[in-house]
Amino acid sequence: MTSSSDRSPAVDVQAPKSYEIRTYGCQMNVHDSERLSGLLEEAGYVRAPEGSDGDADVVVFNTCAVRENADNRLYGNLGRLAPRKAQRPGMQIAVGGCLAQKDRDTIVKKAPWVDVVFGTHNIGKLPVLLERARVQEEAQVEIAESLEAFPSTLPTRRESAYAAWVSISVGCNNTCTFCIVPALRGKEKDRRTGDILAEIEALVGEGVSEITLLGQNVNAYGSDIGDREAFSKLLRACGSIEGLERVRFTSPHPRDFTDDVIAAMAETPNVMPQLHMPLQSGSDTILKAMRRSYRQDRYLGIIEKVRAAIPHAAITTDIIVGFPGETEEDFEQTLHVVREARFAQAFTFQYSKRPGTPAATMENQIPKEVVQARYERLVALQEEISWEENKKQVGRTLELMVAEGEGRKDGATHRLSGRAADNRLVHFTKPEQEVRPGDVVTVEITYAAPHHLLAEGAVLDVRRTRAGDAWEKRNAAEAAKPAGVMLGLPKIGVPAPLPAATSACGCD
Repeated sequence: MTSSSDRSPAVDVQAPKSYEIRTYGCQMNVHDSERLSGLLEEAGYVRAPEGSDGDADVVVFNTCAVRENADNRLYGNLGRLAPRKAQRPGMQIAVGGCLAQKDRDTIVKKAPWVDVVFGTHNIGKLPVLLERARVQEEAQVEIAESLEAFPSTLPTRRESAYAAWVSISVGCNNTCTFCIVPALRGKEKDRRTGDILAEIEALVGEGVSEITLLGQNVNAYGSDIGDREAFSKLLRACGSIEGLERVRFTSPHPRDFTDDVIAAMAETPNVMPQLHMPLQSGSDTILKAMRRSYRQDRYLGIIEKVRAAIPHAAITTDIIVGFPGETEEDFEQTLHVVREARFAQAFTFQYSKRPGTPAATMENQIPKEVVQARYERLVALQEEISWEENKKQVGRTLELMVAEGEGRKDGATHRLSGRAADNRLVHFTKPEQEVRPGDVVTVEITYAAPHHLLAEGAVLDVRRTRAGDAWEKRNAAEAAKPAGVMLGLPKIGVPAPLPAATSACGCD
């Protein structure tokens, strides 16, 4: 029998605190959330398992302010967490992003159970603010008026092992009347080209094979450093990075889309034949009211030049329906551009007032029923065009980068999913050979739907890649973590090429 003196003393091992981040809005917010994850993990937090739904020790809302009901959505979610927090001593709630930058002290007044409010310019302060709120037992509100440090210097927990966002600039110098982003993100600040390329090379060294250059107005890159051709030079420089297979960028502005950029896209093999070019409206009158610095002819001219240089390019766009003062004739001009441009896909938005923007107080706000009817007509036309354009892909042989989580029915249909070079989503028959996210397969397209393609025959070729190796290594490392410190399997996949239509800024 063992005496009490022989027993080892009990060790009080406190489990790491868990975190959950809920992200709303554009790609910039998605990438900021990767940085918030990196900051919290560096501070000792662990990611809560998938589906935690507010059960984490720290819940962070990374908000968007460009939709009319953004604040209602936030306060509704905060309200649902209030009783849970009351039952869990030590739980903390933080609110960051564009809505936090805009509303500041209002958030704590409306939701006094929030512990931390931080802005778009000081996301690096989150761990410190959480600790300060815990020690002082009172809410911490800290909003920086300008960028303290370029966000890419912060630690990052990337959602994908093989595809990555790379920020090249933050902020925007445009004054579009429907958009509040410049007021919340600040003036454009460009990152040094050498720092961008160094980050890309480091990512490729870790196994990443696809990068998406990210900026609020990505092709205006260079205006802050005094080089009008800086963006095209950056694209060409990406072409010389060994191991980097795919380069994309989002979102450009027609005003800054110059011939040297088109040439760089056409002449740099790893820059993908895909372009997202926001239109917003086809009417010159409405474009002027929006303070968009191009007109219909200029926009269609860009599309024509891109198609001449890159015949197989897939072009997508953003369109706003029902902007104040939009007449039936104005709307018909938008339909005309859609027919002429033949977009592969369009992200369409019904205009909604963005508090703090000039358009919110304009006269001739369009009745909801009129906006709805026009929206439905536009969607029907674009669906028809998308389907026709996708049908042109049938019979083509395409290389796909295999993704994970892009095909909701893949398990039931025994298929996998991947993205073609032009970013079209393709579901393909699962081959007998093991295929990992990040690997590349060659398939023949057999069927087209408006929003995806099918390759129902046997896979023609499988190329195992360093990116696939990176995914496999990362997955194995996650699975090997002891229970209780599980971060949950990451949502691996190519970064979404565009935000969902219900939550995107649509402001480019």
